[in-house]
Amino acid sequence: MSVFIIGDLHLSFFPGADKPMDVFGPRWYDHAGRIERNWRSLIREEDTVILAGDISWALKLEDAKYDLDWIDALPGKKVLLKGNHDLWWSGITKLNRMYSRSFFLQNDCYYAEGLYICGSRGWITPDHEDFREPDEKIMRRELLRLENSLKRGAEEIRKGREGVITGVLHFPPVSDTRSFSAFQKMFEDYGVKDVYYGHIHGEDGFRGAIRGDYHGIRYHLVSADFLNCCPLKIR
Repeated sequence: MSVFIIGDLHLSFFPGADKPMDVFGPRWYDHAGRIERNWRSLIREEDTVILAGDISWALKLEDAKYDLDWIDALPGKKVLLKGNHDLWWSGITKLNRMYSRSFFLQNDCYYAEGLYICGSRGWITPDHEDFREPDEKIMRRELLRLENSLKRGAEEIRKGREGVITGVLHFPPVSDTRSFSAFQKMFEDYGVKDVYYGHIHGEDGFRGAIRGDYHGIRYHLVSADFLNCCPLKIR
């Protein structure tokens, strides 16, 4: 049994959708088909797949369901986190009643193969050039959700259940690798050693993204185009 991760599926199977991703470059050509083929070749029913946000272009849950049904039909158990484009995401209790093998993670953690999967959407950090006063409130809310998630994982470990906490965000934990954010500090406080995130696209974005070891934590970019539409095995 293994654990995989991929972010930014950017699906649009719902009627009337007009969101061709290949306008963003060749890495996105037939991206949904390539994700499905790679997924089915790698992942078994007993495996777990983490989806690090930006799952569906839909604005309403009734439309997102076309994309969520597609995901649910693929092999494995799924752990879904919200991205900035997941405007359909609301009512976590309702979402978690929709499927038996898809878990929508918010203010909680998920245990799989010795990993306590903890995370939130995240947000742009103060070192980002577009950060403005309204972003401070959103960032603080996401930090609270992240802390709630990390606390749940830490509580389970204190109860004696073996495992390590793994961090997942949609946004990168910091915008400039020379900076240090409250997200990074929180991961450090909870002893996290690996953090996975998406959101970053394109060759310029890849070059500037935080990747590798920083302050004792390994950071991993897992957006679909960076991974060439192939889920990454992490456990």
